[in-house]
Amino acid sequence: MGLTIQVVDAFTAEPFSGNPAAVTLLPEPREAGWMQRVAREMNLSETAFLVRRDDGFDLRWFTPATEVDLCGHATLASAHVLWETGKLPSDQPARFYTKSGALGAEQHHGWIALDFPATPPEAAEPPPGLVEALGVSPVCVARSRFDYLLEVASEAAVRQARPDFGALSQVEARGVILTSRSDSPRFDFVSRFFAPRAGVDEDPVTGSAHCALGPYWSALLGKHRLAAFQASARGGVVGVEVRGERVLLEGQAVTVWRGELLDPACR
Repeated sequence: MGLTIQVVDAFTAEPFSGNPAAVTLLPEPREAGWMQRVAREMNLSETAFLVRRDDGFDLRWFTPATEVDLCGHATLASAHVLWETGKLPSDQPARFYTKSGALGAEQHHGWIALDFPATPPEAAEPPPGLVEALGVSPVCVARSRFDYLLEVASEAAVRQARPDFGALSQVEARGVILTSRSDSPRFDFVSRFFAPRAGVDEDPVTGSAHCALGPYWSALLGKHRLAAFQASARGGVVGVEVRGERVLLEGQAVTVWRGELLDPACR
Protein backbone atom coordinates (compact mmCIF):
# COMPACT_ATOMS: atom_id res chain seq x y z
CA MET A 1 0.00 0.00 0.00
CA GLY A 2 1.31 3.47 -0.87
CA LEU A 3 1.24 6.76 0.99
CA THR A 4 -1.82 9.00 1.00
CA ILE A 5 -1.04 12.43 -0.43
CA GLN A 6 -3.49 15.32 -0.45
CA VAL A 7 -3.63 18.71 -2.14
CA VAL A 8 -5.13 21.53 -0.09
CA ASP A 9 -5.89 25.05 -1.27
CA ALA A 10 -4.72 27.31 1.56
CA PHE A 11 -5.72 30.86 2.51
CA THR A 12 -9.08 30.41 0.82
CA ALA A 13 -12.46 28.77 1.43
CA GLU A 14 -13.04 28.23 -2.30
CA PRO A 15 -11.51 25.37 -4.33
CA PHE A 16 -9.08 26.38 -7.09
CA SER A 17 -8.07 29.63 -5.44
CA GLY A 18 -5.57 30.44 -2.70
CA ASN A 19 -2.31 28.50 -2.72
CA PRO A 20 -2.24 24.72 -3.30
CA ALA A 21 0.09 22.59 -1.18
CA ALA A 22 0.62 18.84 -1.20
CA VAL A 23 0.69 17.17 2.22
CA THR A 24 1.72 13.63 3.20
CA LEU A 25 2.16 12.00 6.60
CA LEU A 26 5.17 9.67 6.58
CA PRO A 27 5.38 6.60 8.84
CA GLU A 28 9.06 7.39 9.43
CA PRO A 29 11.60 10.02 8.34
CA ARG A 30 12.82 9.91 4.74
CA GLU A 31 16.00 11.28 3.22
CA ALA A 32 15.91 14.75 1.70
CA GLY A 33 16.64 13.58 -1.85
CA TRP A 34 13.52 11.41 -1.90
CA MET A 35 11.36 14.25 -0.56
CA GLN A 36 12.80 16.60 -3.17
CA ARG A 37 11.90 14.15 -5.94
CA VAL A 38 8.33 13.89 -4.66
CA ALA A 39 8.06 17.69 -4.51
CA ARG A 40 9.36 17.92 -8.07
CA GLU A 41 6.75 15.37 -9.15
CA MET A 42 3.95 17.31 -7.43
CA ASN A 43 5.24 20.53 -9.07
CA LEU A 44 3.45 22.83 -6.61
CA SER A 45 5.05 25.77 -4.86
CA GLU A 46 5.35 23.61 -1.71
CA THR A 47 5.03 19.97 -0.68
CA ALA A 48 4.90 19.28 3.07
CA PHE A 49 6.15 16.12 4.79
CA LEU A 50 5.00 15.25 8.30
CA VAL A 51 6.38 12.67 10.75
CA ARG A 52 4.60 12.08 14.04
CA ARG A 53 6.51 12.47 17.30
CA ASP A 54 5.40 12.23 20.94
CA ASP A 55 4.40 15.87 21.31
CA GLY A 56 3.60 16.90 17.75
CA PHE A 57 4.93 16.48 14.22
CA ASP A 58 8.21 17.09 12.46
CA LEU A 59 7.49 19.19 9.37
CA ARG A 60 9.63 19.92 6.31
CA TRP A 61 8.76 21.90 3.17
CA PHE A 62 10.10 21.53 -0.38
CA THR A 63 9.55 23.56 -3.53
CA PRO A 64 10.19 21.75 -6.83
CA ALA A 65 13.75 23.06 -6.62
CA THR A 66 14.82 23.21 -2.96
CA GLU A 67 13.98 22.80 0.72
CA VAL A 68 12.86 26.00 2.46
CA ASP A 69 13.18 27.10 6.08
CA LEU A 70 9.68 28.56 6.56
CA CYS A 71 6.37 28.17 4.74
CA GLY A 72 2.98 29.42 5.85
CA HIS A 73 0.48 27.99 3.39
CA ALA A 74 1.83 24.42 3.54
CA THR A 75 1.79 24.59 7.36
CA LEU A 76 -1.82 25.73 7.27
CA ALA A 77 -2.57 22.91 4.80
CA SER A 78 -0.81 20.38 7.06
CA ALA A 79 -2.86 21.37 10.10
CA HIS A 80 -6.05 21.22 8.02
CA VAL A 81 -5.22 17.67 6.87
CA LEU A 82 -4.44 16.46 10.40
CA TRP A 83 -7.79 17.67 11.72
CA GLU A 84 -9.82 16.70 8.66
CA THR A 85 -8.50 13.11 8.61
CA GLY A 86 -8.77 12.61 12.37
CA LYS A 87 -5.01 12.24 12.85
CA LEU A 88 -5.41 15.03 15.41
CA PRO A 89 -8.58 15.74 17.46
CA SER A 90 -10.36 18.86 16.19
CA ASP A 91 -10.14 20.55 19.60
CA GLN A 92 -6.39 19.91 19.95
CA PRO A 93 -3.79 22.43 18.70
CA ALA A 94 -1.22 21.25 16.17
CA ARG A 95 2.45 21.57 17.05
CA PHE A 96 5.13 21.41 14.40
CA TYR A 97 8.92 21.17 14.74
CA THR A 98 10.69 22.82 11.81
CA LYS A 99 13.90 24.48 10.64
CA SER A 100 12.38 27.73 11.99
CA GLY A 101 11.68 26.28 15.42
CA ALA A 102 8.37 25.23 16.96
CA LEU A 103 5.23 26.45 15.17
CA GLY A 104 1.64 26.16 16.36
CA ALA A 105 -1.80 26.03 14.75
CA GLU A 106 -5.29 26.28 16.24
CA GLN A 107 -8.83 26.33 14.84
CA HIS A 108 -11.03 29.37 15.45
CA HIS A 109 -14.57 29.43 14.02
CA GLY A 110 -13.66 27.88 10.68
CA TRP A 111 -10.31 29.65 10.40
CA ILE A 112 -6.84 28.34 11.24
CA ALA A 113 -4.44 30.54 13.20
CA LEU A 114 -0.71 29.91 12.77
CA ASP A 115 1.81 31.04 15.40
CA PHE A 116 4.93 32.05 13.45
CA PRO A 117 8.13 34.00 14.15
CA ALA A 118 8.10 37.64 13.08
CA THR A 119 10.75 38.56 10.50
CA PRO A 120 10.60 42.37 10.56
CA PRO A 121 12.33 44.01 7.59
CA GLU A 122 14.85 46.80 7.90
CA ALA A 123 15.57 49.55 5.36
CA ALA A 124 18.16 48.41 2.84
CA GLU A 125 19.81 49.46 -0.39
CA PRO A 126 18.40 47.45 -3.30
CA PRO A 127 20.99 45.12 -4.82
CA PRO A 128 22.00 45.74 -8.43
CA GLY A 129 19.26 44.75 -10.85
CA LEU A 130 16.43 44.28 -8.34
CA VAL A 131 14.39 47.38 -9.13
CA GLU A 132 14.98 46.99 -12.86
CA ALA A 133 13.88 43.33 -12.73
CA LEU A 134 10.59 44.35 -11.13
CA GLY A 135 10.07 47.38 -13.35
CA VAL A 136 8.68 49.51 -10.50
CA SER A 137 9.49 52.75 -8.67
CA PRO A 138 9.64 51.84 -4.98
CA VAL A 139 8.95 54.31 -2.19
CA CYS A 140 10.80 52.03 0.24
CA VAL A 141 13.14 49.04 0.01
CA ALA A 142 13.75 46.78 3.02
CA ARG A 143 15.26 43.38 3.78
CA SER A 144 13.88 40.71 6.09
CA ARG A 145 15.54 37.47 7.21
CA PHE A 146 14.48 35.80 3.97
CA ASP A 147 13.33 38.35 1.41
CA TYR A 148 13.53 41.84 -0.04
CA LEU A 149 10.40 43.96 0.45
CA LEU A 150 9.53 46.83 -1.86
CA GLU A 151 6.66 49.18 -1.14
CA VAL A 152 5.16 50.99 -4.14
CA ALA A 153 2.75 53.92 -4.28
CA SER A 154 -0.44 52.14 -5.36
CA GLU A 155 -2.26 48.84 -5.56
CA ALA A 156 -2.32 49.28 -9.34
CA ALA A 157 1.49 49.27 -9.36
CA VAL A 158 1.48 45.97 -7.45
CA ARG A 159 -1.06 44.34 -9.73
CA GLN A 160 0.45 45.62 -12.98
CA ALA A 161 4.06 44.61 -12.25
CA ARG A 162 5.51 42.19 -14.82
CA PRO A 163 8.85 41.03 -13.42
CA ASP A 164 11.75 39.73 -15.45
CA PHE A 165 12.06 36.40 -13.65
CA GLY A 166 15.41 35.57 -15.21
CA ALA A 167 16.90 38.77 -13.84
CA LEU A 168 15.05 38.38 -10.53
CA SER A 169 16.55 34.92 -10.03
CA GLN A 170 19.98 36.58 -9.78
CA VAL A 171 18.97 38.47 -6.62
CA GLU A 172 20.50 36.79 -3.58
CA ALA A 173 17.41 36.27 -1.44
CA ARG A 174 14.74 33.63 -1.06
CA GLY A 175 12.25 35.95 -2.74
CA VAL A 176 10.93 39.45 -3.30
CA ILE A 177 7.77 40.96 -1.80
CA LEU A 178 5.97 43.76 -3.64
CA THR A 179 3.39 45.61 -1.55
CA SER A 180 1.21 48.71 -1.18
CA ARG A 181 -1.76 49.98 0.75
CA SER A 182 -5.03 48.47 -0.40
CA ASP A 183 -7.64 50.36 -2.42
CA SER A 184 -10.36 48.25 -0.78
CA PRO A 185 -11.74 49.08 2.68
CA ARG A 186 -11.74 45.32 3.35
CA PHE A 187 -7.96 45.16 3.44
CA ASP A 188 -5.10 47.15 4.92
CA PHE A 189 -2.50 46.16 2.32
CA VAL A 190 -1.96 44.01 -0.75
CA SER A 191 1.12 42.14 -1.92
CA ARG A 192 2.65 39.78 -4.45
CA PHE A 193 5.57 37.42 -3.92
CA PHE A 194 8.19 36.28 -6.42
CA ALA A 195 10.76 33.52 -5.76
CA PRO A 196 12.30 32.31 -9.04
CA ARG A 197 15.55 31.56 -7.20
CA ALA A 198 13.62 28.91 -5.22
CA GLY A 199 11.88 27.55 -8.31
CA VAL A 200 8.61 29.50 -7.89
CA ASP A 201 8.23 32.48 -10.24
CA GLU A 202 5.14 33.83 -8.44
CA ASP A 203 3.69 32.23 -5.32
CA PRO A 204 -0.13 32.52 -5.16
CA VAL A 205 -0.34 33.24 -1.39
CA THR A 206 2.70 33.35 0.86
CA GLY A 207 2.10 33.03 4.59
CA SER A 208 5.75 33.44 5.55
CA ALA A 209 6.01 36.72 3.62
CA HIS A 210 3.39 38.10 6.00
CA CYS A 211 5.80 37.51 8.87
CA ALA A 212 7.62 40.51 7.37
CA LEU A 213 4.60 42.34 5.94
CA GLY A 214 2.79 42.28 9.28
CA PRO A 215 5.47 44.12 11.27
CA TYR A 216 6.13 46.47 8.32
CA TRP A 217 2.52 47.60 7.91
CA SER A 218 1.80 47.50 11.63
CA ALA A 219 4.49 50.14 12.16
CA LEU A 220 3.23 52.28 9.27
CA LEU A 221 -0.48 52.06 10.10
CA GLY A 222 -0.24 51.97 13.89
CA LYS A 223 -2.35 48.84 14.33
CA HIS A 224 -1.61 45.28 15.38
CA ARG A 225 -4.43 43.46 13.58
CA LEU A 226 -4.40 43.70 9.81
CA ALA A 227 -6.31 42.24 6.88
CA ALA A 228 -4.25 41.39 3.81
CA PHE A 229 -4.90 40.28 0.25
CA GLN A 230 -2.26 38.64 -1.93
CA ALA A 231 -3.07 39.85 -5.44
CA SER A 232 -1.89 36.87 -7.51
CA ALA A 233 -4.01 35.36 -10.27
CA ARG A 234 -5.51 32.91 -7.74
CA GLY A 235 -5.63 35.40 -4.85
CA GLY A 236 -5.88 34.76 -1.13
CA VAL A 237 -6.87 36.37 2.16
CA VAL A 238 -4.54 36.47 5.19
CA GLY A 239 -5.37 37.81 8.63
CA VAL A 240 -2.31 39.10 10.47
CA GLU A 241 -1.83 39.91 14.15
CA VAL A 242 1.55 41.20 15.29
CA ARG A 243 2.55 40.07 18.79
CA GLY A 244 6.07 41.30 19.41
CA GLU A 245 8.47 38.63 18.16
CA ARG A 246 5.60 36.44 16.93
CA VAL A 247 2.96 36.85 14.23
CA LEU A 248 -0.43 35.13 14.05
CA LEU A 249 -1.44 34.30 10.48
CA GLU A 250 -5.09 33.41 9.96
CA GLY A 251 -6.54 31.65 6.93
CA GLN A 252 -8.96 29.05 5.69
CA ALA A 253 -8.31 25.87 3.70
CA VAL A 254 -10.12 23.32 1.54
CA THR A 255 -8.99 19.89 0.33
CA VAL A 256 -9.28 19.56 -3.45
CA TRP A 257 -7.99 16.02 -4.02
CA ARG A 258 -6.33 13.04 -2.38
CA GLY A 259 -4.55 10.07 -3.87
CA GLU A 260 -1.93 7.40 -3.30
CA LEU A 261 1.79 7.79 -3.84
CA LEU A 262 2.89 4.54 -5.53
CA ASP A 263 6.64 4.83 -5.03
CA PRO A 264 7.73 1.20 -4.36
CA ALA A 265 9.74 2.44 -1.39
CA CYS A 266 6.46 3.43 0.27
CA ARG A 267 4.98 -0.09 0.18
